[in-house]
Amino acid sequence: MENNGRKKILVAPLNWGLGHATRCIPIIKALLDYNFEPIIASDGDALELLKKEFPELNAIELPSYNITYPKKGKGLRKKLLSDSPRFMKTIKKERRLIKLLAETEGLSGIISDNRFGVRAKDIPTIFITHQLKVLSGSTTWLSTKLHQNIISKFDECWVPDHKGANNLSGDLGHGTFDKIQLKYIGPLSRFQKQKTNKIYDLIVLLSGPEPQRTILEQKLLNELEHFNGNVRFVRGLIKNSQTKQTQNNLTVYNYMTTQELEKSINESALVLSRSGYTTIMDLAKLEKKAFFIPTPGQFEQEYLARRLKDDKIIPSCNQDDFKIEMLNSIEDYSGFKSSPFQTDYENLFSLF
Repeated sequence: MENNGRKKILVAPLNWGLGHATRCIPIIKALLDYNFEPIIASDGDALELLKKEFPELNAIELPSYNITYPKKGKGLRKKLLSDSPRFMKTIKKERRLIKLLAETEGLSGIISDNRFGVRAKDIPTIFITHQLKVLSGSTTWLSTKLHQNIISKFDECWVPDHKGANNLSGDLGHGTFDKIQLKYIGPLSRFQKQKTNKIYDLIVLLSGPEPQRTILEQKLLNELEHFNGNVRFVRGLIKNSQTKQTQNNLTVYNYMTTQELEKSINESALVLSRSGYTTIMDLAKLEKKAFFIPTPGQFEQEYLARRLKDDKIIPSCNQDDFKIEMLNSIEDYSGFKSSPFQTDYENLFSLF
């Protein structure tokens, strides 16, 4: 059941922060450019963000994993373990819904960004991840094995990174992995670097599961009372309408569209944010200087931040330790230098 000859491709990112959804934006745009008909599917803020970016596309709500973080980061592994029975139920619900969608929509392909249940028999299925190795402390071997077992059920795994040594994901996205059809597609970013005057001294970008998003927001707002420069503060809360509050040198937005955010980051001298992988891809594309505060207990973000700090590219610190004066250390780090890469979408989409 194709619409005017256009093949329908389901694109379904995980709703865990906004990174999975935002890195799917260039893929959705490329599908449109190549005359496919993308159907977007997710839940929560991830779905709302994509609906705002692509209001003309069919949008489907998927069952929610309801991922939240403990207030104490070191309890994350235990909480995820206790939540695993609920996750498994959600994955089964996903599978049933995707099977139905495949039939009713006449899908020609499925692209899942870290949604385990978004696959169907007899339809080409793609799994997007930068975590072939899943860090979980002493249980890394087990979490990695489980993740790779899930990935192997998909036809291909697209890794949004460079294949060689000059990469962004390090050990997370590189190594020897059996039974997985890997394709390194290059870093994904919805942004373009612009030559512009620097208007803001700092832009703060927040995202991620609660309650850690709110905990960091409150801490940074308190710290910014002692910052003299002009600041744009993006809370990462997707609502029906945009709100904007200005007090002295600080302007706070609940969210920004891609176009607004691209402009604001380009116009900012420094970036303060989590060390999520999508953020790293975006800031590398824009060649920015930044300071990272990894989400407490999230081994992936802690690893990425530590790697960039050790390589003298981006400084970082633990959430509890952050003081606004630490931004001065950015001068001692190189910042991101872009490594140009053109994703070969024609080759990737030939699977469909």
